[in-house]
Amino acid sequence: MSIYLDNGNVSRVADEAFNEMRKYYLEKFGVPGGEFGHKYEEEATEALWKAREIVAKKINSHPDEIIFTSGVTEGNNLAVKGALLPIAQKKEVKAITSPIERKCVLRSFEYLKNFNTKISFVSVDSEGCIKQDDLINKIKDTDFVSIQHVNQEIGTVQDIKMIGELAEDEGAIYHTDATHSFLREKLDVEKIPVDILTVSGHVIHGPLGSGALFVREGLKLSPLFHGALRERGIRAGHPNIPAIMGFIKAIQLYSYENVEKMRTMRDFLIKHLLEIDDSKLNGHRKNRVCDNINVSFRGVEGEAILMLANEMDIILRTGSACYNESLEPSYVIKSLGIGVEYANSSTRMVLSRYNTMDEMKIVVEKMDEIIEKLRAISPIYRRMRK
Repeated sequence: MSIYLDNGNVSRVADEAFNEMRKYYLEKFGVPGGEFGHKYEEEATEALWKAREIVAKKINSHPDEIIFTSGVTEGNNLAVKGALLPIAQKKEVKAITSPIERKCVLRSFEYLKNFNTKISFVSVDSEGCIKQDDLINKIKDTDFVSIQHVNQEIGTVQDIKMIGELAEDEGAIYHTDATHSFLREKLDVEKIPVDILTVSGHVIHGPLGSGALFVREGLKLSPLFHGALRERGIRAGHPNIPAIMGFIKAIQLYSYENVEKMRTMRDFLIKHLLEIDDSKLNGHRKNRVCDNINVSFRGVEGEAILMLANEMDIILRTGSACYNESLEPSYVIKSLGIGVEYANSSTRMVLSRYNTMDEMKIVVEKMDEIIEKLRAISPIYRRMRK
């Protein structure tokens, strides 16, 4: 049985969530209809409203402020493009983001450069935290800010309350991608001045193709595609009721005990992996989400780590130059100013509630073996040590 530690990419669907989806595929397969729909449509309409209530309760919003999406990529595209395109039709738009956002955010901004939009990037420090002074200097007269809550690679938690307050002072719209913090960090949109917030089901044991967007009441987004007026007129097409129901069941299953369990395992892994010579933690040690471990091992290629780990039935992810199409180290790791001797070996492990402490002990033992084996045959590492 594999030890699966790639939950930041996709997590296994919980049995209960899968069973809930099955019911809505085979038995309650209607979609929301009009005011006088038949019973299948009425069942779907009621289920969708209850689903909105459950998501809203988790972030202290109103159900009407929840828009269901197909996940993080659609959610972030809708947030960024949907908010900025209407403004760009009237004037030049000023927007701020960070260099370590998800690619769906960065590429949405790249697209918007063609539509009267000027993008500024706020710097991050060596632990991936937004530099507050740089943000203060750049945020003047800004229309839109998109800075994530938790980074997808290094697990650093940003101070979104501070960021939101600065944006609010400038009258800017603030969007945050909370995909990797939802249910793991406290989110209260009544206390945090965020206008748009993205969450996704695929990393919390819900199905791929499920997610939601919080859009604060009064804020208008332009839809990405057009059709029947659904989801407050923001998202056309039939809602994917089975995926939404699986997503909701996954939310209901998540608990504080899950978070504490993952935090304990995270701390165990970080402590013991850093006992390996020439290892380095990527991301903030304290302001770190409960399930993320990202460690670099000097002088070793991440791709080689992944391959040997895979042979030992440990499933993890790497930021190695060899493991992406651009043949460059992870853009997130590079943004931290880490030297190439560490950047090429960044190794990410993301936990779930299905992992166990016994698995963590095996991982520590095997990772020590993997690094020792790779360094023994690495002329690069030998030269570094001289």
